[in-house]
Amino acid sequence: MKCPYCGHAETKVVDKRETGEFDTTRRRRECLKCEKRFTTYERVERVDLSVVKKDGRKELFDKEKIRNGILRACEKRPVTLEQIDKIVDMIESDLRKLKSTEIKSEKIGERVIQALKKLDKVAYIRFASVYRSFADIKDFEKEIKEIKK
Repeated sequence: MKCPYCGHAETKVVDKRETGEFDTTRRRRECLKCEKRFTTYERVERVDLSVVKKDGRKELFDKEKIRNGILRACEKRPVTLEQIDKIVDMIESDLRKLKSTEIKSEKIGERVIQALKKLDKVAYIRFASVYRSFADIKDFEKEIKEIKK
């Protein structure tokens, strides 16, 4: 690490601390030439995830899209924002653990459906009706029968 004051390449770490939720490391350093101190931050660079849509198009993963879809499904339901954020964070975490950085939109949708099924049955039906493109009342009846099992 080069000293920002004199440009000397040799420094020593005087203090090291984890910040936030342990996603950043703060290091206090001292230049071995001019003896001035400075701070550096180290964080893991996240790999961007790509979503492969049904028609083959690719776009960057956006967890806000998932959050907005869940918010719409949970509208006027006894579901807190904390519960929704927890689901969104869990889904993103699961996706980042996959080997591939390209994820089919179907995988994401199914994870949302499974989470909503556990959280709130009405929100689940709302989301499923849009996600699975219910054509008529029979599709709703079929899904409701599945829930009752």
